[in-house]
Amino acid sequence: MVFEHMALVHGGPAEVFALTQDYARRLTWDPFLRRAELLGGAAAPGVGVRAWCVARIGLGMETEYVSFAPPRIAAVKMTRGPWVLESFGGAWEFIAAGDGATKVAFRYQFRMRPRWLAWALEPLARRWFSWETRKRVVALQAALQEGGVRSRP
Repeated sequence: MVFEHMALVHGGPAEVFALTQDYARRLTWDPFLRRAELLGGAAAPGVGVRAWCVARIGLGMETEYVSFAPPRIAAVKMTRGPWVLESFGGAWEFIAAGDGATKVAFRYQFRMRPRWLAWALEPLARRWFSWETRKRVVALQAALQEGGVRSRP
């Protein structure tokens, strides 16, 4: 299952990229997560760096950066995650849109388990991820307007 969500946010690509990839500030704006940390003593993201993120609903996932090219793209693949996900990959791409704005493309690909039930699970998961992505965009925009940090509800 593949899906994409595009959004226009106010801020330059470097500023937007930096905020989304700063694990010290990630929980100040990202409503999807309740935990986000880099693993293995990494001080910053980069190709080969692993991260552990736990969604607000309690599901955790370890990912590894497979692409990291500031301020254009950050992409990860799941290395360990909830049983219901057979595979997961995601990329956030940042494209200058003029007038101090950035077009952000959120792309996700995943496969659900069990495979025989994926026909029912994957459309539901896609709907949920899409809803959560839209909420993240709103929160990202608010954080950018407030200087990169906002209070979480």
